Order: sequence, then structure tokens, then C-alpha cells
Amino acid sequence: MRYLISFILAVLILSDTPALPSDKPNIVLIMADDMGYEALSVNGSQSCKSPNLDKLANKGIRFTNCFSNPICTPSRVKIMTGQYNVRNYIEFGRLDRGQTTFAHQLKTIGYKTCIAGKWQLGTQIDSPQHFGFDESCLWQHTRSGRSKENGKNIDRRFVNPLLEINGKEKEYLSGEYAPQLCTEFICEFIEKNRKKPFLIYYPMILTHCPFDPTPDSTDWDPKRLGSATYKGDRNDPQRHFRDMVAYADKLVGQIVEQLEKSGVRENTLLIFTGDNGTDKPIVTLWNGTKVVGGKGTMTDEGTRVPLIASWPAGIKKPGRVVDDLVEFSDFMPTICEVTGANLPSNYPGDGSSIFPVLQGNSSVRKKDWIYIWYSRTGHSDRGDVMVRNKKYSLVANNKGGDSTLTRYNGSFIGKKLKDSALSKKEITIKEQFETIRARLSKARLLSVSNEIRTKLEK
Repeated sequence: MRYLISFILAVLILSDTPALPSDKPNIVLIMADDMGYEALSVNGSQSCKSPNLDKLANKGIRFTNCFSNPICTPSRVKIMTGQYNVRNYIEFGRLDRGQTTFAHQLKTIGYKTCIAGKWQLGTQIDSPQHFGFDESCLWQHTRSGRSKENGKNIDRRFVNPLLEINGKEKEYLSGEYAPQLCTEFICEFIEKNRKKPFLIYYPMILTHCPFDPTPDSTDWDPKRLGSATYKGDRNDPQRHFRDMVAYADKLVGQIVEQLEKSGVRENTLLIFTGDNGTDKPIVTLWNGTKVVGGKGTMTDEGTRVPLIASWPAGIKKPGRVVDDLVEFSDFMPTICEVTGANLPSNYPGDGSSIFPVLQGNSSVRKKDWIYIWYSRTGHSDRGDVMVRNKKYSLVANNKGGDSTLTRYNGSFIGKKLKDSALSKKEITIKEQFETIRARLSKARLLSVSNEIRTKLEK
């Protein structure tokens, strides 16, 4: 009996002992909304301050050549599926329900999954769960995220927001701030799942317009019911954008602090990026020059975005700044390789994992060019396509016309070249890019069902 009691006591003691962390690393992928490369102080911004992200970069890896699509939904589809939009993008605000995401792949190896922030990928109540997320706290899920007040459409993404928590609609009216609510949801998820591997995908609501005060702004009004205009109701978008960058940075710091409190920071890979370039009303002083936001354009200002990777237990030679080419198709293979998950069985191989870069073995990674297919509506006869390397970009319309080569002499310093002015080397580069463009144009809608393909081709 004495031995039995001792055994029971030992079991009880062990049951209260925190479980050892899994060998599988946790993944936290944060994607800011409408925050271009130039918006972070660590990247050279003289207008905005981002101390928490700067610290992550200085102790991790900062990438200088990461490219997104020009606007939000195309980037969201691409980052989650790892495929070029030419294969599976169908329309704005929707992700084809036949697609496989990185959340699906990590669930197959036991990861708990969470998404918080801006959804915009389908209004069905089960959309987040259908695409692999166990828990969700979202703006613009089942609703537009706007309300009608006194005959005006009010944007409810920031102060006193309209959110959906695991598909259940909730209205906040006590001065709550949606980005803060989403971050708190994430922090609770981290603490609750600290004993098992987890994936958190945080497509932030910040720093998209309306350019309005944050809770840290001097003109913050907790009684305000959203914004009556799309770009914002105040007359100082530059200051409010700076405040929004600062608040987004603060929220990243809050997540890092929670990872530390929960004892899982060392083996968590945290990745920060942006879904497209900064919005057009915003002008940023960057390394002594003014960068005008280029969201929606196939330019550096529209597609060059920040990328920071921080993983204390997994990054070798931290503190590096690298110029390796990265695009959003690379995130799926990266997340799968880091965690040990398989890529989808039908994955076309569009992306190239950056795991070798994290390990200090950039030479084994092949990524000589990136490819961006863009059509907001999903119609192949509209929009543009880009093929580029570190120095040159080719932009043409989706039919291959109006093809122009641009030479870059640094970030945001591009010059469009006339065919008559091309050197022999540049002629060869343009021909190579044209070959890539023509080859991939044949992949239009190959990753969607015949029903969807037929509907869109009409």
C-alpha cells in the first residue's frame, strides 16, 4: 500500500509539471497590411519607428529582396497556397475552396493552428476551419466589416470593430481596438497551446487605411464608431500612418513577450512581412529620399515588402542582412521544410524554401528570378505579369503585350528601358524573362476545378 501511495503521489506531481516543448518548432507568420519595405526603420525609414521589429531583425535575418503581389487578396492566396496566382487565383475576396494551405499541411503532423486579423477569403462560416485553422478571430469574414450609420457606410476595422470569433459575429462598442483584440486572441492561443507545436498566421489589420488614430495617438477617441470615409476621416494621414506602424510594431512586441512568458520563444520561428506596398497617399522619407506608396502597381513601390525571420534556436549566424530573392510562393515550402511536414501531393514547385538561408547555406538554394501574375478580378485578359531578378524586371500585360524591361540600381531606383537602348546582355535577359512569362501563362487555372475554370473562362 505504501508503494502504491508513493506511485500515485509521483503521478500527481508529474501531472503538474509543465511538459517539455516539442522538438517541432512553432511557427508565427505575421503579415502587415499595406506596409511596404520602406516603412520599417531597420530598412531605412526616417519617418517611421519600429523598435521591436528592428530588434528581431538585428538578432535574426533581414531580407532586402522580398516581393509580394501588388494588392491584398492575390498576396493572401499566394502566401497560403505557395502557388503562383496564375494557377489558382479566381477573384478578389475569395480563396477557391479546393485549395490546400500551409495550415492543412501542419495539421497532418499534429500542429494546432490559429488565424487572427483580416480574412477576406470567403464568407462561409466555416471558411477558416475549411482551410485548416482550428481557431479564428477575424475582420471581414462573414460580413463586410462595415455598418450603416445615419445613411453612411462606416468602416469598422479599427475602433469599436465588427469581428467574427470562430465564425460567431461580435460587435464591440466600448472603445475596443480590433488589432489589439486580435493580438490578445493570439496570446491566449500561445499560452493555451504552449505544450504542443502550433502555427499562428496573423494577417494584420494594420496598417491599411482608413488612416485614423490608434489608442496611442493624441487624438484617439474610444467613442468613435469607425471611419465614414475609406482613406480616413482625419486630415493628417502621414502622422496617422506613422502611428499605425508604431502600433503594429508594438503588437509584434506583445507577441514576442507572450512567447517568452509561455516558455516557447527559443524554438519559435517568427516571420514578419507585408502583403503589398504602402498605400499611395503615404510618402515616406527613406535613406534620404522620398518613397511614394505604390500599392496596386507592378513596381518596387507596389511589390517590395519587408521580410524578417527570427528563430533563436534555429537561425545560424544571426544578425545577417541577405539579398536572396524571396517571393510569397516560397513560404509554403519554407514552413513545410522547417516543421517536417510534407508539401501537398500536387504541389507544382513554384516556391523555394528559405530554410537553407536560415541555416547559413544560401548557396544550395536556387532562386534566380521571381514571377508575379496579377489580375484583381481574376480575368486573364486584365492585369499584368512580372518576371524579375535582383537587377531587372520585365512587366507586360497578361496577354504578353506592352512588354517593358526596367533596370534597378537599388531599391526603388528603377529606369524603364526602350528596346532600342538595350545592351546585348539586356536583350538576352529580356528574352529569358519573356520565355518564362510565356511558359507560365499556359498554367492559367490549372490548379482549380474544371467547373471553376469553365466559369472564369467564359
